Amino acid sequence: MHRPQTLRDRPNNLDEGNNHMKSNQSTLAATTTWVFRILAVCVPVLMLLTSAQGQHSEPSPGAKGMPGAQGTIEFKPTDWKGNVTTYWKDTDGINPGVAGCHIGVTQAGRPNGRFFGEACQSDLILIESNPGKNKIHPHTNDLGHPDTFDCKAWCIGAKRTQGGVCRAVSGPPPCATSARCECR
Repeated sequence: MHRPQTLRDRPNNLDEGNNHMKSNQSTLAATTTWVFRILAVCVPVLMLLTSAQGQHSEPSPGAKGMPGAQGTIEFKPTDWKGNVTTYWKDTDGINPGVAGCHIGVTQAGRPNGRFFGEACQSDLILIESNPGKNKIHPHTNDLGHPDTFDCKAWCIGAKRTQGGVCRAVSGPPPCATSARCECR
């Protein structure tokens, strides 16, 4: 008669080298390292995507509905005056195909010596001052909110071309430099 094998009857493999257990610590360390590597890549990418999306708000009323309009950004002039309301006028209005100059003025419209041209945020994105040609408007805390335009999309939609780029160019006086969308 055959009796069932018990734990006492089983061979002891401790001396045969078959008792290798996978260390939980090395598996945990490998998993932790893998997770941190994934996070090291994903977190910066998510931060860039979030900041890129959060950087733009709605397009200004004048740019809303225009091809390539991405929204406004906050602009702090290099000669920022701080917690004051300043007044400005724009030479070209919202026209991505024309290089414009944003001119600081008094509330009555007299130039005060401050100015800056439009600019390229990248080879594709134009920073386009607003709101309208020669319209005097306030900048609360001396901060502007220019529109941004995707020049490729603007050129395709507004000029019916194959695309375009943002190009730094000479500005209208008093700005020495400015920028515009150049279409192909």
